[in-house]
Amino acid sequence: MPHRPVSTIPRRLLARVRDVMAGAGSAAERLERIAAVIAADLVAEVCSVYVRRAGDVMELFATQGLNPDAVHNTRLRMDEGLVGDIAANARPLALADARQHPNFAYRPETGEEIYQSLMGVPILRGGRVIGVLAVQNKTRRSYAEEEVETLETVAMVLAELVAGGELIETDEFFPADGTALLPLRLEGVILNGGLGAGVAVLHQPQFRVGNLVAEDPALELERLRRAVTEMRGALDTMLGSTELAGRGEHRAVLETYRMIAEDAGWLARIEEAVGTGLTAETSVQMVHSDIRARLGKAPDQYLRERLYDFEDLANRLLRHLTKGEPPRPEVGTGADVIVVARSMGPAQLLDYHGPSLRGLVLEEGSPTMHVAIVARALDIPVVGQAKEAFTRIEQGDPILVDGDNAVVLIRPGEDAQNNFAEAMRAIAQRRAGFATLRDLPAETRDGERISLNINAGLLTDVRFLEDTGADGIGLFRTEIPFMVRAAFPSVEAQRVLYAEILDQAQGKPVLFRTLDVGGDKALPYWKHAQSENPAMGWRAIRVSLDRPAMMRQQIRALIGAASGRALRVMFPMIAEVSEFDAAHEILKRELERARARGAEMPNAVEVGAMLEVPSLVYQLDALLSRVDFVSVGTNDLFQFLFASDRGDPRLAERYDFLSPIVFALLRTVLEGCRAADVPVSVCGEAASRPLDAMAIIGLGFRNFSVPPPAVGPTKSMIRSLTLGPLTSYLETLATLTHHSVREQLREFALDHGVMI
Repeated sequence: MPHRPVSTIPRRLLARVRDVMAGAGSAAERLERIAAVIAADLVAEVCSVYVRRAGDVMELFATQGLNPDAVHNTRLRMDEGLVGDIAANARPLALADARQHPNFAYRPETGEEIYQSLMGVPILRGGRVIGVLAVQNKTRRSYAEEEVETLETVAMVLAELVAGGELIETDEFFPADGTALLPLRLEGVILNGGLGAGVAVLHQPQFRVGNLVAEDPALELERLRRAVTEMRGALDTMLGSTELAGRGEHRAVLETYRMIAEDAGWLARIEEAVGTGLTAETSVQMVHSDIRARLGKAPDQYLRERLYDFEDLANRLLRHLTKGEPPRPEVGTGADVIVVARSMGPAQLLDYHGPSLRGLVLEEGSPTMHVAIVARALDIPVVGQAKEAFTRIEQGDPILVDGDNAVVLIRPGEDAQNNFAEAMRAIAQRRAGFATLRDLPAETRDGERISLNINAGLLTDVRFLEDTGADGIGLFRTEIPFMVRAAFPSVEAQRVLYAEILDQAQGKPVLFRTLDVGGDKALPYWKHAQSENPAMGWRAIRVSLDRPAMMRQQIRALIGAASGRALRVMFPMIAEVSEFDAAHEILKRELERARARGAEMPNAVEVGAMLEVPSLVYQLDALLSRVDFVSVGTNDLFQFLFASDRGDPRLAERYDFLSPIVFALLRTVLEGCRAADVPVSVCGEAASRPLDAMAIIGLGFRNFSVPPPAVGPTKSMIRSLTLGPLTSYLETLATLTHHSVREQLREFALDHGVMI
């Protein structure tokens, strides 16, 4: 984010605004006087203040220069007129000829037709637009950047008055008829699975800033620097003493967070604001509001998610400036709690972490956000993108979090609570039952052994090898460590990570998939064009072959990590054999390079390809003569086979993996691999669902890689399955033209006692 210098802000104007805010009169009267002060100081004929009302409407609350009768009568939608444009985009406008702007909307009741130029800025509170402050002039006036910055600073000060509760009745947002207290269901996205029940704790660090303008800027600068030093020391203590102090990608997340805390550009902007005459607290709030407005609308998801880290750090710095206490649950001793937040940084979750924390609900977020990665390491269920959660949940509300289905139940009825408690008991019992299977083989009743492996993407996932009794790691997604870092990891950093994974696997096989980035998995330190169809765009092996230096570095790190051990590597999204050949050639060159340098080599190297693009099936014989193994990636193969975007909810139920079409394709792959004596495995969502896995086993596949939570249910299914009847039954389904045979297979499982 480019650095924007803060100009010298007239201290006289800020002081006058502060005096009016602290003076006598109602909030509306003080707002009118402030509008007059701003107009006079900025030499403008008009100054108007709009306040955001329920329904996303901007209402004129005060004006100097426009028709007074327009106050409370002029309203604009968030996307209507210039004021609506400023509010919708959270960005200032400075126009010498406002009437020529395409968004200009004339309101005759205001009498503003005689005014030609306009400068307006959003009034922000916690990154949310709560109003607009605008000035107008009769003549064409080119407003200077310094004037825009002055108005932005005044708007930040005005936010205290606008959000103070005196201008808008709180009943507007929380109806007095009690409807806000009715049971409520919110849906979001899964950031971490699991079930949790507790009472709501709203994560809302608030700091009341009394003085906005500093009497002694030098003293404020010293206070700021002292608070920064204290904050960094407290972070070092917290991050060093937590159970997350060991290695893992969650650790890389926390180290990235620490680097942001050391960011010189962020702190320099705050220091510059202090130099203009603002207090340290006001300067922190002003810079953070600007960062939130800018990053909140960034097209890059990673940049938007870094906003949570900046927000966390701003609150921590304010806490040290105001000597506030860190957040603690305030719902009674021993109560289980669910933390509810608009957003959250990774270290903030550690403020709450303890035996009473049962879940996390976020209005924003994605699976790659830093707090989600840390939550997975702590095994805390998280539902993200639960819209309006923060405004519709009250402190102390009972909450049920279903992280497996991305559902949040607020103030649930007795029946819902009883059902949820029963589900939690059932899950606990099933987990206990699965635990008893940990050391037993995944073997059918008629003696057919199935290899069950886990998918992983974080170092912390490796522990599930022991927890689940899995045979190995059938898919390690190497891109996740790249996605959570602020910069491309060096060869040595990658080598250390891969070596640690192999160490913790304790001799069990680990299959590394090379980078599958691009498309919808963007790296934060890359600039790349957006794609209309990211799943079928520039991603995976296409990126690696176009950037061979990146691929060479990763393979070099893998070779170094596997010294003296077996190295198993596969290339993703191979669409034709020539792509495999090009990738394999890079691997062979790096092996030759390591050998020439006298490095300790892997004692065995196996290389394979992911079969997830249907075109590769038509070159299967040529591929099988080159590879040591094949892994069928059901997720992409399924969506490419049916030209069905798996992220489009309109297509979610249209096609089914359990269809004769899919079975025919899988049979072709399996028969080819058997004829060539090449091992083949299956990974993806289909392999992790017991019913789907049952069908795949019936087709003849014997090697699976599934998410760790799926190992127990899948093993339970396998140990209850007799293969003979299933194989015969699948042959009767092969010639059907049905859309799906899911119900037929479910009935078969029930009739034959298969645990699905």
